[in-house]
Amino acid sequence: MSSPADLRYSKEHEWVRVSGDRAIIGITSHAAGELGDVVFVDLPAVGSDLKQFAVFGAIESVKAVSDLFSPISGSVLARNEKLSSAPETVNADPYGEGWLLEVALSNTEELAALLDAAGYDQLTA
Repeated sequence: MSSPADLRYSKEHEWVRVSGDRAIIGITSHAAGELGDVVFVDLPAVGSDLKQFAVFGAIESVKAVSDLFSPISGSVLARNEKLSSAPETVNADPYGEGWLLEVALSNTEELAALLDAAGYDQLTA
């Protein structure tokens, strides 16, 4: 399965969808598959500041607990509260309803450090 072309990707398997000065962050289908059934997602509070490639939370599956790394810097505007009662949504729809955070971008130039879909597909091949 090829990755959605409208997203940018980190080597740590997070994606970002940019719209103006805002972005949505999630984990890739590849990462969700590697994790297995997600049972808990720990996300930062609204208003928290994220730094590119720094840990911002954790995701727990039946197999392991993994850190979440921010693909971009910015301030958290919203978190996907649905995940507190339905963390499995990350597995079912990682590029849609399974999103993690909405962020106000602080530096759009950081997007150049991320992979496009072809680059991410090559990384995970």
